[in-house]
Amino acid sequence: MAVKIRLRRMGQKKAPFYRIIVADSRSPRDGRFIEEIGTYDPNTDPSTFKINEELAKKWLANGAQPTEVVGKLFKAAGIEK
Repeated sequence: MAVKIRLRRMGQKKAPFYRIIVADSRSPRDGRFIEEIGTYDPNTDPSTFKINEELAKKWLANGAQPTEVVGKLFKAAGIEK
């Protein structure tokens, strides 16, 4: 089972809000997930995000692969593999 750390879209039309989740790579974007580890709001200026660093590091150590956008958020938060 390949595990990904990715974004789950929430919010209204044209006002997206994302949750950073850990999910099986085969599950749909807004479908089942294993754990929620943070949030990301691109609507604010500048964009705001909150990430639980302990959970993120735990999942990265267990082999979860972040998507491109989540990788950039981790880099901004100072979370490395």
